Amino acid sequence: MLSSVLVTGATGFIASRIIERLLARGHRVRGTVRSPKKPGDIDRLRELTGARERLDLVESDLILPASFDAAAVGCDVVMHTASPYAIDVSDARGELVDPAVNGTREVLAAASRAGSVRRVVLTSSMAAVTDEPDDRVLTEADWNTKSSLDRNPYYYAKTMAERAAWAFMEESKPPFDLVAINPFMVIGPSVTASLNTSNRLLLIDLLKGTYPGILSLTWGIVDVRDVAEAHVRAMEVADAHGRYLCVGEAMSMRQVVTLLKSSGYGGHKLPALSLDSGIATAIIKLAAVTQQKGTGSYLRSHLGRVPRYDTTKIRTELGVTFRPGAETILDTVRDLQRWGHLGN
Repeated sequence: MLSSVLVTGATGFIASRIIERLLARGHRVRGTVRSPKKPGDIDRLRELTGARERLDLVESDLILPASFDAAAVGCDVVMHTASPYAIDVSDARGELVDPAVNGTREVLAAASRAGSVRRVVLTSSMAAVTDEPDDRVLTEADWNTKSSLDRNPYYYAKTMAERAAWAFMEESKPPFDLVAINPFMVIGPSVTASLNTSNRLLLIDLLKGTYPGILSLTWGIVDVRDVAEAHVRAMEVADAHGRYLCVGEAMSMRQVVTLLKSSGYGGHKLPALSLDSGIATAIIKLAAVTQQKGTGSYLRSHLGRVPRYDTTKIRTELGVTFRPGAETILDTVRDLQRWGHLGN
């Protein structure tokens, strides 16, 4: 069944791939942007196959009350992807938490007032599942209970936003159901020229020598194209419900560096110094107090830890499969070169 779908934050890294996938399936899409007249990324969306006939871009803003009301009217499904993403901020509440929480509430309220919406698909995050990897195998039942305004504030914002969404469902009992997608580190080729934060943190910083050496960091990696597919299937599968962990394989920084070197990228400023031993990790954790607050808390909570997770639910209920991490990384690097993000 074809649907009319509202996608918030349409020019975003994940949102633009969702729109591409929706248009390819024949759905009609309404995307929200801060300014539909601003060139650049918006032009890329309008160039997507099917966009001329089935894509409308409208102006909305997370921080403005009732900003999504007009956009939600007549839509069958709302995909709420818009949310601030930053590790280091000067005002965690004002820059991260309030926009994420209030924006989520505004979108859900607009969907409820529209009267036509049957499902909302929320782009949440692994940040709402765990603050730091530990020995547990994570499932959809897990929640982040450690983050705060001072400790991993981005994680705190995502946790508070998803909790606000489920609280809205319980308190308001709107005429639609809610499905949450919880991706881990999302990287991959971009529809637009903008550089998303995860691609920068994982690959640009590695290739440009930002890291002092090979750290004991391991990421659960998921391709943005697989994340987009998960969102669309969460909309299309009638029995979809609750939360879905969305992640492929876990890869360490050493594995990523080795892959890049063996794939012809050794000429870049990849880290070579081994700083992933137990002693080096302990020293770096202590030295992390000299970093900006967001970076410091991330390093202290993630160094030396390996994420473990169970993706049975998303694979069996939504039929989502995940690309190998190596394929995603190499596709992403080629895409970063295409957009000029790696320089000459």
